[in-house]
Formats: sequence, C-alpha cells, structure tokens
Amino acid sequence: MEKFKGKYRIPSARWATWDYGNNGAYFITICTANRDHSFGKIVKEEMILSAIGQSALDCWHEIPAHFPFVVLDQFVVMPNHVHGIVVIDKPVETQNLASVIGETQDVASGSVKETHNHASLRGNKFGPQSKNLASIVRGYKIGVTKYARQNNIPFAWQPRYHDHVIRNADECERVRNYIHGNPRKWAEDKFYSPHQ
Repeated sequence: MEKFKGKYRIPSARWATWDYGNNGAYFITICTANRDHSFGKIVKEEMILSAIGQSALDCWHEIPAHFPFVVLDQFVVMPNHVHGIVVIDKPVETQNLASVIGETQDVASGSVKETHNHASLRGNKFGPQSKNLASIVRGYKIGVTKYARQNNIPFAWQPRYHDHVIRNADECERVRNYIHGNPRKWAEDKFYSPHQ
C-alpha cells in the first residue's frame, strides 16, 4: 500500500496513461456500500427491482440528458451492484462513436450503430474533469442517492467503482454477453452474497 502525505492510501485501479475523457467504450461496475442488497433480489434467474433498484435503472437512462456526449449500451441492475457500458462520443474530427468497439447497440431501440473511424488508444493531455468517466459515474451515483434521501430509503454506494476500457469489438461483445447473462449466473458472480 502506498503513502500519500504520510497516510496510507489504496493505489488507483485506473489506467495511468489513459485519459478517461477520451472517446471510447468503458465497462463499469458500481457496488453498494458493504455490498448490501439494496437494489432487489434474483428470483428464478430474474432480477426483481426494489424502489431504489428502479431508481438505479431510471438514473442510468437519464445519463445522456446530463452528459449529451454519452451513448449508453448494455446495462443491468443486480442486488448489490450495477454493470454497464458507457460510450463517450464527443465530436472530434479523428474519432467517431466509440470506434474502438466498431459498433454500439442502442439498447432502448435494439438498433446497432456501425462506426468506421478508429479511435486512438494513446493517452493525451487530460481534458476537463467535468467531461470524463469519473464525472459521469459521480453524477449517476448522486442521482440514485438523491432519490434514496428524498424517499427516506437507507442507502449508500461503495466509494470507488471498477472500470475497464473496452479495446475492440470482440471484447465489447464478451462484456455485453456477461452483463446480459449476469442475473442467470448470480451464484457464480464475484459480487455474490446470500440474500440479506
């Protein structure tokens, strides 16, 4: 464990040379505090959402209203975490809609968007901190937390989140399948804990 200003801190899991404001596709996982089963339960391999679980789903779909450069892909709410793919698609001449993955799926309409330009995976100067993955996740978490407070629902998020930069179309398809199949494989999930 590293020390910062004389105090121990957990090293960042972020890709140190990557600008998380870059156009690209990001697989994120956000857990509840203590992995509490706040979002509902799995019944017969299907997720049954609680009120806060429904809010987690609703707030996900609202992300593009707050971050117009975001395209949403596969997403699932689980009892104690959410998985999703966030695609950052800022208008840049040399980059186009998460061309890292080749295509994205508009989950709401079921349509698939193909892209033809290839985004660079090289790091560059870090852009505004209000237009990166951390700000998107922060905004999402705030939305769900606000709903919980307004409705007197005890709820908290784990302070950090997990992310992975998706580097190609094959990897994107594997991540989509993992997210889609997560409720059916709940007992095998690394975030699994018996119902609380």
